[in-house]
Amino acid sequence: MLCDSCGERDAVVNLTTIENNAVHQLHLCERCASERGVETTVATPKHPLAEFLHQQVPVPISGEGVRCSFCNTTMADFKATGRWGCARCYTNFEAGIRELLRRVHGNHRHVGRTYRAPMSETLERSAVLGELKDRLRRAIESEQFEVAADLRDRIRVME
Repeated sequence: MLCDSCGERDAVVNLTTIENNAVHQLHLCERCASERGVETTVATPKHPLAEFLHQQVPVPISGEGVRCSFCNTTMADFKATGRWGCARCYTNFEAGIRELLRRVHGNHRHVGRTYRAPMSETLERSAVLGELKDRLRRAIESEQFEVAADLRDRIRVME
């Protein structure tokens, strides 16, 4: 099949567009597809964070650079993958992380809302309530209706 655009070369890309519930199909050669902005080569996708870090994080110049004492990860490894090797990397690369945060967010300290853990009473109450509901279900399944009625009333009081 020839290219619908130029009519000279074999079509290797099938471009389907939908406009106003109408389907349009174009069969394009590589050159015409690239002119329309369609990428014809398949490349391995890069991690977007790694691509961003490649532009943002400077790698230390001295020798191989700083290495994590536990997992041997370097800043270059972090730039390539966007991931640290272990939890100790945060301590070993603290200066680089602070600099990265300053560049990305404008400050190395968090500014904004903070997470507040739920109060322990709330967690305990929800755990007890879940246990009561489970016992109620088992009482109903075993046809112990007096026990089930008592559990139902206790659940209503807690809710």
